[in-house]
Amino acid sequence: MKPKVIIGAIIVIAFIIFGSYSFLESNVEYTDVSGAMRTHKKVQLKGEWVKERESAFDPKSSTFTFYLKDESGTQCKVVLDGAAPNNFELATSVVAKGRYVPEEGYFRATEVLTKCPSKYEAQADELKKNT
Repeated sequence: MKPKVIIGAIIVIAFIIFGSYSFLESNVEYTDVSGAMRTHKKVQLKGEWVKERESAFDPKSSTFTFYLKDESGTQCKVVLDGAAPNNFELATSVVAKGRYVPEEGYFRATEVLTKCPSKYEAQADELKKNT
């Protein structure tokens, strides 16, 4: 075989391997707290912020800590790398992306998404009352 064909085949195989790895890393499934504790993969933990428990930003480590409760009522400490997301106090639900760290006993989030009440939801509630 010609050296150009061999080099080309190696480059194509390298791109296929890299693409497959990137796809598997970006394919993150939703789970609850117990599912996050069982798996060592990156997951999306959906729930609501437990406002009664402490939440704080630590400027020394640049982390935001809060507690999340999933649909089954199980609570979990979440440590986010960075500051709290915008409108975190208004959030009706929270999705944390990351991994559970069993040695430390918390969920280490790299990203937190919030769902805030929409101004359209308030208008729909007012319309229902008026009819």
